[in-house]
Amino acid sequence: MALTLSSPARRRLRTLGFLSPWLIGFSVFFAYPLIATVYFSFMHYNQIKAPTFVGLRNWKYVFQDMPLFGPALWNTLWLVVVMVALRVVFGLSLGLLVTKIKSGVGFFRTAFYLPYLAPPVAATVAFVFLLNPAAGPVNEVLSHLGITGPNWFNDPSWAKPSLVMLSLWGIGDLMVVFMAALLDVPKEQYEAAELDGAGAWARFRYVTWPSITPIVMFAVVTGVVQTMQYYTQALVAGKIASGVSIGPGSVIQPGYPDHSTLTVPQLVYSMGFQNFNTGAACVLSLVLFAIAMAVTMLLMRKRSGLLAAED
Repeated sequence: MALTLSSPARRRLRTLGFLSPWLIGFSVFFAYPLIATVYFSFMHYNQIKAPTFVGLRNWKYVFQDMPLFGPALWNTLWLVVVMVALRVVFGLSLGLLVTKIKSGVGFFRTAFYLPYLAPPVAATVAFVFLLNPAAGPVNEVLSHLGITGPNWFNDPSWAKPSLVMLSLWGIGDLMVVFMAALLDVPKEQYEAAELDGAGAWARFRYVTWPSITPIVMFAVVTGVVQTMQYYTQALVAGKIASGVSIGPGSVIQPGYPDHSTLTVPQLVYSMGFQNFNTGAACVLSLVLFAIAMAVTMLLMRKRSGLLAAED
């Protein structure tokens, strides 16, 4: 006897069939890694022997006994606040500038976007050379102007601002996103505002800003998530600035100078793949995940509150 399904059952199976690619991807690339990370955070596991349950020992070690956790967390949060804010402001400013240019738009758009296409390692190496305190062209120009240039990546107080400058140099991705949003603002609203006597600032505040607020929120949320995973540029800049040669089998100690460029993702790699302390690395990963989720939820809730207030 053939098995017959009711109409609601067929609809559910059809819906699951359409959702199956997403469900498989979510399970394999998100749910399983998250569950495994939580599991190993309560285990002592060196990736060689079988894991053994140790309870909250890994969590206690990270929050009480790991000396580099505090500096790494502070550096990561500093980069999240400063780098994300400046990238949004700088990207929006470039987007406004390019959309207002009457001629040569293609040239300027290409010129501002090209740095974003540079590989992160190559861009970081070039930036460390440009900001070399002894022979870099930036300090050479400053010296001709009678200004003593800082030590940039060799100075703990300037290392993180130098990374921010590197991120602003490759701002082309946000510039394109903001350009698309700005060009999508209805021109009729600008014309109505001009007829009412609104100046440039009033037009931006009451016409442009409300229209691009969702894109700004998108840029902030994605920027927070990306910066919480900041790894390559900080590691490469620190190692090149320190002058330490990196060869086969060498162990990289990140954070030069004086742990000022050490981020939590670097600490995760160091604990998990250099010290083989997988439990502590999983705890650090969960801390990053929790902070990113909390900041994202806070931003989305604030955005919902602003929309409710406007309504």
